[in-house]
Amino acid sequence: MTDLETRTAPPPAGALRRAAPALLGYAAVRALGLATLALWSAARDKSAYTLLTARWDALWYTRVAELGYGYEVRLPNGDVHSNLAFFPLLPWLERLLAAVSPLSYADGGFVVSLCGSVAAAWGIFAVADHVYGRRAGVCAVLLWAVLPVGIVQSMAYSESLFTALAAWSLYAVLTGRWVTAGTLALLAGLTRPVGTAVVAAVWVTAVAAFVRDRREGADPGPGPRARRALGMLLAPLGTAGYVLWVGHRTGKGALGYLDVQAGWRNGFDGGYAFARFVGDKFTSFPSALAGVGLVIGVVSVVWLYAVGVSQRQPLPLLVYTGVVTALALCASSYFGSKPRLLLPAFPLLLPLALTLARLRSRWSALVLGCVAVVSAGYGAWWLNGSGPP
Repeated sequence: MTDLETRTAPPPAGALRRAAPALLGYAAVRALGLATLALWSAARDKSAYTLLTARWDALWYTRVAELGYGYEVRLPNGDVHSNLAFFPLLPWLERLLAAVSPLSYADGGFVVSLCGSVAAAWGIFAVADHVYGRRAGVCAVLLWAVLPVGIVQSMAYSESLFTALAAWSLYAVLTGRWVTAGTLALLAGLTRPVGTAVVAAVWVTAVAAFVRDRREGADPGPGPRARRALGMLLAPLGTAGYVLWVGHRTGKGALGYLDVQAGWRNGFDGGYAFARFVGDKFTSFPSALAGVGLVIGVVSVVWLYAVGVSQRQPLPLLVYTGVVTALALCASSYFGSKPRLLLPAFPLLLPLALTLARLRSRWSALVLGCVAVVSAGYGAWWLNGSGPP
């Protein structure tokens, strides 16, 4: 990380040309996923578009856009599901698009998701290309596209928007653009609670840079120091602002947002509830197979992170991925949503991208093509079934 603030980014036009193969490949994978979903849904007399824009969390976001905050559902068991649990940037954008175009709020969410997914793919490429080179960047984007739950990238959810903001914030950190990094971290913090991961990446890397300058006797000058400090100041404002606003609205202070999440039976327990959930799968033979799959999945995630550490991934990537992974695996509820919650942890894919990048092009294309077909089928089956909680 000694060259953190000396490596520069290419101009926008050159950057787009460099990323074009990754973006075209990403668009092809997503088009395959959407076409498969459309055919699968039509065969079952369902609307693929409804599944993408008007089910599960997508409904909560459109309600925020339409009605504002304050809507809640009281369940028979006494739980209270409040829309205050959903951060505001996506519904703000849905409302904006509905105000300036004929689009509905749901349509706006779909458009934001599509644009956000392409921006996320470009950001992932930019990060991977900057660290490991162009071939690894293309492979990283395509691996993100073919994830089993990759269809979520095309839903009116906030994952794509958040991943785009996070990826470009990390890229800004890697290229020493601290004000840009802090601004994007602020916006990421208005998108999802896991925006704290982007804030942590900016802060830890900035502090490390200050310490390094002091230890090495380097003097970047008052301008760079001020920009770095400003980036640190901006980064947490999104998350902190929304959480404090929720606390004020609920009358429960800084802990108000935690109470809102508790109404959804969601919280952070260090992974205890998830471990019990996995353990319970081994009480009968059919479910034991699912338990084995879950164990393999968790071990794979931890292993990929360890490989990233051993490959000396840059500090902001390690901090960001560590926080995203910890929050996803250690949440105390909605265990079926954990693969979706890990979608933004794209640096986990970098070790696999490096491996694919070393293969001959035809072999890497064959592997990715086969996985893309399986992913498209799984995504269509999943959304027509249980879908993302």
